[in-house]
Amino acid sequence: MPTTNHITTKWLGNMAFESNNPSGDTLKIDIAKEDGGDSSGFRPKALMLSSLAGCSGLDVASLMKKMKLEVDEFTIETIADLTDEHPKFYDKVVIEYHFHGKNLEEKKLQRAVDLSIEKYCGVMEMFRRFAELEIKTVFHQK
Repeated sequence: MPTTNHITTKWLGNMAFESNNPSGDTLKIDIAKEDGGDSSGFRPKALMLSSLAGCSGLDVASLMKKMKLEVDEFTIETIADLTDEHPKFYDKVVIEYHFHGKNLEEKKLQRAVDLSIEKYCGVMEMFRRFAELEIKTVFHQK
């Protein structure tokens, strides 16, 4: 039987909403003041990029743990271009994986990234349906 997620999103007034998560956590969604909001929450399209980075990041972190890899810092930069016409959507997304450390095992770390983007990350697969993806891995040896 397929897994189903149920999210409830409640209007808070003006342009703000609060949305829950199956874990019970909530987040606030809003738009910029220049667009009529109060700039008091996450922007919907930006949340999509956070979901993409978070999904893949969780995969990579899990694989780093299993492979017993030592990494001092791991960040994911996600840079996306919106189309000009409505409905605006991301048509090109660059995802940069940055690893910092003294003795980075580059081949294994690259394997972890590749497994995430090719096999495990469902959000990555969703993005592939509407956007061109460019993946970069950067190693910062200390």
